[in-house]
Amino acid sequence: MRAKSGSVVFLWAAALSAVFMGTIGAISLYAGVGAETVTFYRLFIGALLMAAYLFASGQRSKVLMWPGGKVLVTGAFLAGFVMFYILAIEYTSMANAVMVMYLAPVTASVVAHFFLGERLTTASIGLISFALLGFAMMMEFNFSLSGRAEEAIGLVYAGCAMLCYSAFMLTNRLIDDRIHVLSRSGFQMLAGALCMLPLMLIKGEGIAMAQWGWLIAAGLVPGFLAIMLAVVALRELPAATFGTLAYLEPITVVAIAWVLFDQSLNTLQLSGCLLIILSGIAQAWLSTRKSGQKYIECVPAEA
Repeated sequence: MRAKSGSVVFLWAAALSAVFMGTIGAISLYAGVGAETVTFYRLFIGALLMAAYLFASGQRSKVLMWPGGKVLVTGAFLAGFVMFYILAIEYTSMANAVMVMYLAPVTASVVAHFFLGERLTTASIGLISFALLGFAMMMEFNFSLSGRAEEAIGLVYAGCAMLCYSAFMLTNRLIDDRIHVLSRSGFQMLAGALCMLPLMLIKGEGIAMAQWGWLIAAGLVPGFLAIMLAVVALRELPAATFGTLAYLEPITVVAIAWVLFDQSLNTLQLSGCLLIILSGIAQAWLSTRKSGQKYIECVPAEA
């Protein structure tokens, strides 16, 4: 049962990561600063918190090390998908940008199927498809093109965001297991913050004292906690499983908008939320079932 229990831990890590990621929109709104500033402090404060935790717990060797090129490149992908998403919504609608960006879990699952040996079963394909359908229902199938040149530019940026998000999920699966998950998540946040630093400095935005609390919250919840849990989960879970659970993020965004900003949901959107949740539960059940079967097969039969 140890393998099955371990699998449940990683499933919870993936689910909580998606929920924590979904808080960034509300935090950004309350912070009242530009997306570049929020993204930089989200990653930079997250990296500082990780370093502080490792030093305080006597694990300084996990900080004073070279993480390797793959970790740093993955951090660049982390910053890239945020940056390209910001650029996308300047040219096209947020609905269009989000619809394109959340093709990332499907893309990552297909790439992992062909190149990482993570074979997609019929059940996995079906559950990913249901989760994607549920997401489209939440967005009310609102994908509209005006034919303007700016629209095409926005969709290109959204596609780049989708590719960076896919690459973030996939490259985390390729990092050497000898690099501890806390080290890799901390260095990924630091690398991402350094990528965002020039954009923030160019904007030159001032920060009031009251705004620092929200920036620290961004570094703690969608930064430190969300990214650390995502890296932990991606180390063990197949891309298809993580990708299905990642659709809990837009549900969190919608739920927060409902509770805090009185943005009501219609029947179609509620049905989409339910479809995503059921797909995630089914994918989690399949994963724990497979882990349990593998564990049983590894246990030698008694004489």
